[in-house]
Amino acid sequence: MPPSGMESSTPPFGTVRTGGSSERDDALLGAVVRAVEVTGAHAGSVFLVSRDRRSLVLSAVSGTPPSLLGGWQRIPVNSAIPVAVAYRSGRTVHLAGADETMRRFPQLAMALPYAFGSASVPVKAGEAVFGAMAVVWAAGPEREGLSRVQRRRLRATADRLGASLAELHARGALGESDTGAAAPMMAPARPAPAVRVGLFDWDLDNGTLVADDELCAIFGIAPAEFDGQAATLAAKIDDAGLPGLRSAARTAVEEGHVLAHALQLRDGDEHRTVELWGRVPDAPDGRLARPHLVGAVLDAGTGMAAVEAIERLADGFFALAPDGRITYANHGLERLLRVREGELLGRRPWDVLPWLADPAYEDRYRATMVSQQPVSFLARRPPDQWLVFSLHPGSHGMTGWAARVRGPLPADAEPGTPVAEEAALGTTSPRTPRLGTLYRVLQLGSALTEAVTSHEVCDVVDEQLLPAFGGQRMALYLVTEGRLHLLSQRGYRTGFLDRFEGSPLRPGLPVSDALISGAPLFIESRQEFARAYPGIHASESGSWAFLPLIASSRPVGACVLGFDEARRFPGDDRDLLTAVGGVIAHALRRARLYDAEFAIAHGLQDALLPHRLPALSDVRVTGRYLPGTRGMDIGGDWYDVIPTREGVALIVGDVEGHNVAAAAVMGQLRSAVRAFASAGHRPGDVISSTNRLLVDLAPGPLASCCYVRLDPGSGVARVVLAGHCPPLLRRPGGQTQALDLPCGPLLGVTEAANYPESDVHFLPGSILALYTDGLVERRGSDVATGIDRLRTVLAHARAASLEELADRLLRDARRSPNRTDDIALLLSEYAPAPAR
Repeated sequence: MPPSGMESSTPPFGTVRTGGSSERDDALLGAVVRAVEVTGAHAGSVFLVSRDRRSLVLSAVSGTPPSLLGGWQRIPVNSAIPVAVAYRSGRTVHLAGADETMRRFPQLAMALPYAFGSASVPVKAGEAVFGAMAVVWAAGPEREGLSRVQRRRLRATADRLGASLAELHARGALGESDTGAAAPMMAPARPAPAVRVGLFDWDLDNGTLVADDELCAIFGIAPAEFDGQAATLAAKIDDAGLPGLRSAARTAVEEGHVLAHALQLRDGDEHRTVELWGRVPDAPDGRLARPHLVGAVLDAGTGMAAVEAIERLADGFFALAPDGRITYANHGLERLLRVREGELLGRRPWDVLPWLADPAYEDRYRATMVSQQPVSFLARRPPDQWLVFSLHPGSHGMTGWAARVRGPLPADAEPGTPVAEEAALGTTSPRTPRLGTLYRVLQLGSALTEAVTSHEVCDVVDEQLLPAFGGQRMALYLVTEGRLHLLSQRGYRTGFLDRFEGSPLRPGLPVSDALISGAPLFIESRQEFARAYPGIHASESGSWAFLPLIASSRPVGACVLGFDEARRFPGDDRDLLTAVGGVIAHALRRARLYDAEFAIAHGLQDALLPHRLPALSDVRVTGRYLPGTRGMDIGGDWYDVIPTREGVALIVGDVEGHNVAAAAVMGQLRSAVRAFASAGHRPGDVISSTNRLLVDLAPGPLASCCYVRLDPGSGVARVVLAGHCPPLLRRPGGQTQALDLPCGPLLGVTEAANYPESDVHFLPGSILALYTDGLVERRGSDVATGIDRLRTVLAHARAASLEELADRLLRDARRSPNRTDDIALLLSEYAPAPAR
């Protein structure tokens, strides 16, 4: 979670851009461009926290198109990836390269197996955290990540953005926002500087020509020296091309055609080609206009010559935009791929050609864009022609080359196999699903492996699944004896789901239909729902995903996701939700088995512990038992109070282990101690006899015990310790100490063990605390420190009753979510009646 005060002060507004203010958009785009510039990265992004503060939503990117980010457009704030960690912690997360990413964020490295480095910083102003910013660069052996100066500049850029957002929020100028799947803004790429464009207005009657400065520069004339005559420019054109230009101009004017003409310009002994484009302007008010042309001259430098040369080659050459769309393809590529002219332009190759639709090919493109390193791979064009593709990244996309494979193929050649040069370049080659998909499954699966109970599974699904897809409602059902029973829900109105409780699995309900068919059911609009289920009143949702939870071919339950607005479920989302449904099903099945075992174990332990402590005239007693919050939630700790002829016996014990066997041994020891104490044995003999009993159970577990026999008449107690924590004694004035008494060995070690007795004198109002080590053990500190901490709490706790005091001593333990040990606590107060 964020540092203290940070989460509560997070702005209570949604920050996902849909029709928001232009000031906010300018601030986001300016910041992400600046972040890329100051770090030398090739891509940057800004994530802003959603209205419910459960998700980080991609809002602006530079260098990496949103389509490339796939499942990373929404990130749960509690996920273990750098941008979320930076948001929660308020610190910079700097990963120099792939090795550090694998070491610190292994799941991220598995989902993005590319050679890249990254840095993530929070976007905040004071205590208000708006989101996080990240940059990505190509990692190589010669680069060790960002320098300190670059990191400081990145942090300063994020801070300036945070200040701008805070100022806009204070003025109410952030506009409306939404937590849906709004498209993030893309910072415009800087145009390539190779092309120059000059504008002109040419009067064909008198030969005058109005030209801008760029046109003059293209023709090699200083703008101040241009006399406005077309003949001055014509003098720069190769003589052989002038007649053709004049003829084309006259034809364009007479027939109203667009003029398109290539010209050869003389520059000393050198020639270069430019393109002239012009048209006849429309005549105002229908009057006949003077014959003249307006247009532009394009100077592409050596680009035109290069294109002509590439068109003459037999191999395929092409250019891809950052989002994977083809912006140029030569005729050689069209012949190689066997497509008609124009079919490739503006489309992604894996969308055009079915045999390139394997995810492995798209992964090669992603690897090149993310790592900014060349990659080469094999592909098979049906029926049996193998091709080699090579991709080379650049600031405006990438250049590609393709050719037939004429040499011998690798023995393990298959579509997507990297060729030898890829290994030499150090690029990665694992075949993975679309970007982000694998991580979502890994993240959810990792969280579910730590979920023990059914309710913990529900919490994980709520925390991970809804933020990842931007859903607003979730219902998780169990199938018991062929009927649906609601296990957990979020976002639905109170009572809305009551009518479905106990519904049998029969056709006619979307949840039942999904379970009966075994396939997820996706409904993308209210109209579609009404057509499919006319007799059912839909909720406030505008679209739904009904996921059957099936494990080992048996229905376990169903998960329903609801979205406020109508939305499409593309193939990637459907595949991901289907995979996630299988993960949830197995986790829920395991949790149900645990719940059943826990119910049996808890019932056994509940039967073994005392349900009610005896009421004593001169001694007040109270006991507490807390099971561990992880594992089986059952152990061998116990406490007991036994009235005897010699006084009252107070016992706390701990059997090692946290399972049903430990609880069974605990029950035997408790019965033995009660029997020996009731028979009038001395305290040392009670423990010695119990020890021999445990030894006879070999190879049984070991146990510790603290036995106190208090004589209420005299206030003298006899104490015996068997490998147990020392009791704490608080005297009437509040002075508290851990009693340093002789201690015998653990029970069950040896039959000949000796257990010495010690006398302790009680004053009226004294309180004795007996406890097990689960109350004083903490990870990272020793038991002695924990005992002293408990002693301090007991000394200063103010409580109106012994019951309240026991609750105060257990307050921290109750709040611990990952306590592996159980706890037994027995408090006794010596309160003799006043003498008559």
